[in-house]
Amino acid sequence: MKLSVVIPVYNEKNTIREIISRVNASDIGGVQKEIVIVDDGSTDGTRDILKGYESQHMVIYQPENRGKGMALRTGFQATTGDIVLVQDADLEYNPAEYFCLIKPIVDDYADVVYGSRFLGSEPRHVLYYWHSLGNRLLTALSNMFTNLCLTDMETCYKAFKGKIIREIAPHLKSNRFGFEPEITARLAKRHLRIYEVGISYKGRTYKEGKKINWKDGVKAIFSIIYFNLFCRI
Repeated sequence: MKLSVVIPVYNEKNTIREIISRVNASDIGGVQKEIVIVDDGSTDGTRDILKGYESQHMVIYQPENRGKGMALRTGFQATTGDIVLVQDADLEYNPAEYFCLIKPIVDDYADVVYGSRFLGSEPRHVLYYWHSLGNRLLTALSNMFTNLCLTDMETCYKAFKGKIIREIAPHLKSNRFGFEPEITARLAKRHLRIYEVGISYKGRTYKEGKKINWKDGVKAIFSIIYFNLFCRI
């Protein structure tokens, strides 16, 4: 069995070496590991750093900045793993937790696993109240349309059976952070076995480079409505 880790990257020169090191070091038992890095038009020197990893991992360069959603669907289609997992290029999510994320799929009782920042007792960095409230409201709205009972739809950590995400990837439309509600809507329509596991979260501040903002939250509302009501599987 092989795990493909897809890392979308945009202007992360300060963290990209460390996150690749942590992904490499993550213990996933006897499962093989494939790392697919998609640089989304970085202009801060990240690309120069990634050139040093081309002999070890698959590195894809987007010709210009097109958004996280576009980077992910490019990466998904390049994977070959039985399981595919999303890893942001910052240090907010901990690759040491991969095994508990993929275990439900390895044991074949789940098709998809979401890593929830609001479930369980793992450490979570206390940051912005309105950001947290926005995440919960978006998750609640998404649940109303999908009839799922997720606690964290907006989480980065999502693991999929490889065949499933590669089938869905060519149909994805969202170029930015609308990916999260879109993929959730598409998964729900397929009536898949979806599980959640609790994860830790070390959120960063906007000063430290956090990119998502309130405008993305507003767009996510429209994505939830559109992809649930007007989009096919």
